[in-house]
Amino acid sequence: MNVTSTSDSRIAPTTRFWNRARGFGVFYLVVALIVLVAAITQVEADAVSKLGLGIIGKPPPVRVGLPTQLSLIGIGMLLVVSGIYSLVRPRSERGVYILLGLSFALIVLGAIIAAAAGRSIDVVGLIKDSVRLATPITLGMLAGVMCERCAVINIGIEGMMLTAAAVGYLASLTTQNMWLGLLAAVLSGGLMATLLAILSIRFMVDQIIAGVVVNILAVGISGYLRSAFMLKNPFGGPGVFPYVFRNTPLWDLPILGPILFQYQPMVYAAMILVPLIWFVLFRTAWGLRSRAVGEHPRAADTLGINVFKIRYVNVILAGCVAGLGGAWFSLETVGHFDDLMTNGRGFIALAAMIFGNWNPVGGAMGALLFGFADALNFKFQILEVPVPYQFIGMLPFILTMIAVAGVIGKTVPPAADGQPYQKQ
Repeated sequence: MNVTSTSDSRIAPTTRFWNRARGFGVFYLVVALIVLVAAITQVEADAVSKLGLGIIGKPPPVRVGLPTQLSLIGIGMLLVVSGIYSLVRPRSERGVYILLGLSFALIVLGAIIAAAAGRSIDVVGLIKDSVRLATPITLGMLAGVMCERCAVINIGIEGMMLTAAAVGYLASLTTQNMWLGLLAAVLSGGLMATLLAILSIRFMVDQIIAGVVVNILAVGISGYLRSAFMLKNPFGGPGVFPYVFRNTPLWDLPILGPILFQYQPMVYAAMILVPLIWFVLFRTAWGLRSRAVGEHPRAADTLGINVFKIRYVNVILAGCVAGLGGAWFSLETVGHFDDLMTNGRGFIALAAMIFGNWNPVGGAMGALLFGFADALNFKFQILEVPVPYQFIGMLPFILTMIAVAGVIGKTVPPAADGQPYQKQ
């Protein structure tokens, strides 16, 4: 009986691997067929797609011209090869996912080339916008990782960000100081996280329900602040945060300038926090204790680790990070506050966290993917691609469903994730 059980457990992963590989193979072949048919029937033979690889200003931008039809046919044939390989000879799970990444890159490149047929698209600007739009998702993802690594599910990231966006803008409006507004946003995110921590840790409320409570409360608080104070204030806010490296030589560097040095402060804060939180979680004693609490809180408690303290500190600090992400919307992007302006980015941040397997670096890659989908949506609308913009706008949310459903690959959450702890 034990032998049969062991055999089944060994066969099951192999079967899932083969099914997943074949599913990807069918997907590649379907996309390849669409690309080849569209290239032959819808694209003019002499059409050229120009990809911008410089910056506007000095030095002049460099544009690389590619024959649209020939490029799409080449991409379609490469996808056919990927599909056949996935159906016939997948050798390892790692190889399948490497091939998935390459194929996805080919599909995105094909979409960009097709959209730029007879026109020009700024690829460097697309990368820059991807990094900028990934910022709130990255910060929300970090908040999720900090919570779930100590076994507290944080569904309330969206509410923390929304509250921070409202409180931060109101504080900057009344004081005419954006830095005070940023401080208020961070503290309000931490305050909402404190509520989540008390409900989840002290009163052991179901953590999903506690997160929903935070989200609903945030909608009410932000709506009240807007109607009671913001709309009645005749003075505008102080604007948005300035660009850090404007009027410096770094700003005008070709290619590297837009990608690395044309951002506002919170983008750089996200860039710094990703490696910093990774280091704390995986290279310090505090991180080791946090992960121990997330995996086996009873064993951690036996070793003298204060489970409740670890969870409270991590959750509250995570709320502060989420508050920073909320301030991005009102203080760094538009300079005002609108109802529900976070637009589901807190939930997309959770998907990025799952996509990155509860690792800050992997989650940042997931956030960049979602940011790229957003940036691509805007570029396609500017180029007036003959596809309803609603469908293009669905891209980030489709990717969210794919990540949460585990279609891309196996993710393993902390063993005690979502389980309340009661000291005996």
